[in-house]
Amino acid sequence: MDSIIKQLSETIREAAKQKRPLCIRGGGTKDFYGGPVHGYKLNTGDYRGIVAYEPTELVITARGGTPITEIEAALREKGQMFAFEPPHYGAGATLGGCIATGLSGPRRAYAGAARDFVLGVRVLDGKGDDLKFGGQVMKNVAGYDVSRLMAGSLGTLGVLLEVSLKVLPLPVSETTLHLDCTEAEAIDLMNKWAAQPLPITATAYRDGELGVRLSGARVAVDAAAKKIGGTPVAPEQAGRFWTGIREHADPFFAGDAPLWRLSVKSTTTPLDLPGQQLIEWGGALRWLKSSGDVKTIRDAAARSGGHATLFRGGDKTPGVFHPLPPALMKLHRNLKHAFDPAGILNPGRLYDF
Repeated sequence: MDSIIKQLSETIREAAKQKRPLCIRGGGTKDFYGGPVHGYKLNTGDYRGIVAYEPTELVITARGGTPITEIEAALREKGQMFAFEPPHYGAGATLGGCIATGLSGPRRAYAGAARDFVLGVRVLDGKGDDLKFGGQVMKNVAGYDVSRLMAGSLGTLGVLLEVSLKVLPLPVSETTLHLDCTEAEAIDLMNKWAAQPLPITATAYRDGELGVRLSGARVAVDAAAKKIGGTPVAPEQAGRFWTGIREHADPFFAGDAPLWRLSVKSTTTPLDLPGQQLIEWGGALRWLKSSGDVKTIRDAAARSGGHATLFRGGDKTPGVFHPLPPALMKLHRNLKHAFDPAGILNPGRLYDF
């Protein structure tokens, strides 16, 4: 494996000298996300494998090119999981891509985001230097947390070689309920439940139906289900439903219409925007299929205390991610320059630099 790191480092150093852009690529399952993919492909898929796994410590360390399916299988054998439910979007999804995109699934609003579980990373920066940040226990994560900075950076700050992540036990019991209601009623219910000690681990509303997943001890799940009401869903059907939401295999996500991801306040009332919507995360995430005007969509998100990302499809010319205030954009540029002085790592995937 050392020879692979050496080769990657040499490629980066040479590219930096020539100011030649590099496209960091593991499984390629999330190439659609972020700015356009271009540059010489730097393949990380060969640098794979679980480095260390301590089930009793709830920590796993794996190389960036390791398939997510391989890691999740090892976790299941010990009755554990990635609590943030990372979406795969394809069989070749890797750990590096999972952290670089920083995407989380249905459980995110209740368990935390991908970045919240990152304990440490090993990366190659834009100069080809091998760097380590953080560690394998929470007490090592102090000061300026560079390791978590890598989550969602889309490879613009470095090539993820290894990642240490906190894992959690699989729930003892799970139940999914479906309730018929309007969009406004669904938003009210999700916010009402959020103020109560209920073991909710996922919510999703579309087409007049609200899905609620409860996870935890059997007694707690049964008591919560009785309080919430609705129709219980068979385990197999529930599994397909939540997997469909996480992997965008649900019929809602079909078609070629641009897909927007709006992060807003959970209490935001129904957004009056053209297109179809699916609501997750207790009301805080609104998926929007729409060919509507970019400014209209982003202004609506901003008025709701959030931002809008062009997740898939559509015209990327106006920028995939919501424009940042000048001060924050300057910080992004300074970070990019510190880690990648020549600007060769995935340029333009996050912002136009």
